[in-house]
Amino acid sequence: MNELRHQNEKNRTAGVSGGQVAFVEIDEGAEGQRIDNFLLRLAKGVPKSHVYRILRSGEVRVNKGRIDATYRLQLGDIVRVPPMRIAESAVQPAAVPAAEFAVLFEDDYLLIIDKPAGTAVHGGSGVSFGVIEQLRRSRPTARFLELVHRLDRETSGVLVLAKKRSALVHLHEQIRAGQLDKRYYAGVKGDWTHTRQHLRFPLHKYSTPEGERRVRVQADGLASHTVINRMGGNGAFSWLEAELKTGRTHQIRVHLAHAGFPILGDEKYGDFALNKQLARAGAKPGLRRMFLHAHRLALAHPADGRRLAVEAPLPRECAAFLEQCGIGQ
Repeated sequence: MNELRHQNEKNRTAGVSGGQVAFVEIDEGAEGQRIDNFLLRLAKGVPKSHVYRILRSGEVRVNKGRIDATYRLQLGDIVRVPPMRIAESAVQPAAVPAAEFAVLFEDDYLLIIDKPAGTAVHGGSGVSFGVIEQLRRSRPTARFLELVHRLDRETSGVLVLAKKRSALVHLHEQIRAGQLDKRYYAGVKGDWTHTRQHLRFPLHKYSTPEGERRVRVQADGLASHTVINRMGGNGAFSWLEAELKTGRTHQIRVHLAHAGFPILGDEKYGDFALNKQLARAGAKPGLRRMFLHAHRLALAHPADGRRLAVEAPLPRECAAFLEQCGIGQ
């Protein structure tokens, strides 16, 4: 957590992985968080069973008093953290290069960037680091910085991060209530003739024999709704805008593929032969990325409720593809 990466970092680390007790003062970055989640984030590499054991035994104290795992931290609380042994690999994080990204909007509550295609939003699943880790490294004094939502690694565009826990909570409430207006541009194979069409296909997540996460349309899957607006086309390819009414994993990609209009460059659900053809050196039209771009997001600002709409311009590769196809922008 960001609030654990600045003041007294040496003492805090010693309290977790060494032989000393650490005392951590809670700032606005951790205010409102459950103590068990706070400790699990602080003590990465420590088994959950151990964290809950020290909570039950009273070794963890808040303001010198015993608490249970459901206690929510308050601003100014002093948390006593006993020593916890961490596996050596857990305390030797991989080197993360600092990086900044094109900023679309920033204030005391929000950081909204234009994420490039090919960059993961966070580390994991074979990726050592992502946008969030790189931003934290480049902003070492940031007291709090968390992803509000996610984008697939090969998807570019608007990505929102919260700079205060209160903003994160407020925006998650908007997401659960379906109050965010999220729109994507997609380039697809085929001639999409409808001006506006609703796609409602239930989606089911599963894993391949190799352990890769996938999604398919399945009758007993989760209800999913995407609205497609036609932006242009040339008969062979179409440029579409997708409005997310629900936020399922790979929703736009699977909905369009199921409808017979796979997204260009999609290596999981696309037309693999066509993708290879478009990616050839000198191909006209040519495309060497997935044509899916989060181009607009509108939300209620977490501080005062004013409507905030942010747009990310169409990436150069996608704009060039449309131009080569004679599809107007």
